[in-house]
Amino acid sequence: MGIARRNIFTVDLEEWFHVCGVGGPLAFEHWDRLPTRVEQTTQRLLDILDRVNVRATFFVVGWVAERYPRLIEAVRAAGHEIGSHGYRHERAYDLGPDQFRHDLRESLRVISAITTVPVTMFRAPEWSINDRSLWALQTLVEEGIRIDASMAPLRLVGAVTYPRYPHTRQTAAGPIVELPPLVADRFLQVMPMGWGWGLRMSSPRRVLRSIEAVNRSQLPAVLTVHPWELDPDPPRVRLPPALQFAHYFRLSGFRERLGEVLGGARFGPIGDMATVPSIL
Repeated sequence: MGIARRNIFTVDLEEWFHVCGVGGPLAFEHWDRLPTRVEQTTQRLLDILDRVNVRATFFVVGWVAERYPRLIEAVRAAGHEIGSHGYRHERAYDLGPDQFRHDLRESLRVISAITTVPVTMFRAPEWSINDRSLWALQTLVEEGIRIDASMAPLRLVGAVTYPRYPHTRQTAAGPIVELPPLVADRFLQVMPMGWGWGLRMSSPRRVLRSIEAVNRSQLPAVLTVHPWELDPDPPRVRLPPALQFAHYFRLSGFRERLGEVLGGARFGPIGDMATVPSIL
């Protein structure tokens, strides 16, 4: 199977209230008292993936795994991979080097206890390994992570100069493979075509054309979703304007649009991409 015909589908498995940089009622100390939706929304996503016969890589928040180990077992039983999305869903540069390592270790401890296999893949919340936190790549390698998917070639969370294709980054502790998410040039801007509001606002046809363009270069497109994006009646809270837009924009009908995208191209988990390192 050629890599140009197989793309990567990933999931950030988190609760609807895991919003970076927001305190108040969504602060960490309130999480256990907030209404949970993660089991229902994740099952909804698992059903979609099963229907289109797609296996994915799930980047799991350790806090979720610790409270819902059977959910993680169900994801594994359905044939999906498990990676880390941190423990407390905090941005790498907000944590700083010492707390980032501690948070990473906590997530790896919880997740590996459930899966019984080492965790070697990671995605930082909010694509937060960027020029403010490149030190995190060395920490990841030192803690056994071999594949990272945290650096977005997008101005708001990363930099448009970052590579748009899988590549190897060198650290003092050794190399790490970086898998950027799918972006596209639209309206004279770089748009997050493979995740978030960019994926939700785009028609399946446009998304599939962007995937095909990447595949013509013999490269895989990397897509990601959150289970809360499939919630038919998501809880509504007041967020800062930019976060309000990113979190709630065009959720209606996303389940159906996502199904069309998944049915219109070939997808698999990161681990199936055995040829990824060979293109670096």
